[in-house]
Amino acid sequence: MSREEIDAYLARLEEPKRSTLGELRRTILEVVPDAQEGIAYGMPAFRVHGKVVAGFAAFTHHLSYLPHSGSVLSALPDDVAGYVTTPGSLHFPIDTPLARSLVEKLIAVRLREVEERASRRRPRRDG
Repeated sequence: MSREEIDAYLARLEEPKRSTLGELRRTILEVVPDAQEGIAYGMPAFRVHGKVVAGFAAFTHHLSYLPHSGSVLSALPDDVAGYVTTPGSLHFPIDTPLARSLVEKLIAVRLREVEERASRRRPRRDG
């Protein structure tokens, strides 16, 4: 996984898609500065402790935020009510970046989910 892969993905896009997703990328990295950047499933992705916690993609008529979990968006129904969603993506206009506050909430839910799953896999220490 590398930053250059996302640079190349964005370079192939026309404006305003490139700028809008570039701003989303900066926001994600501000929220999780230790995230590793790269490509997952052919789309930009951001990993924390080896798990993808956020991603995005460009399509013909919209952009998508990808939480890489089917339960993140349903955990924030009021916050995503104004967007078209699928279980695994939030669609937004090609010229309107997502609000930082929404990105923070989306990532927080995903990070909690990753941590909860990791804690269930850890062996117990019974003193």
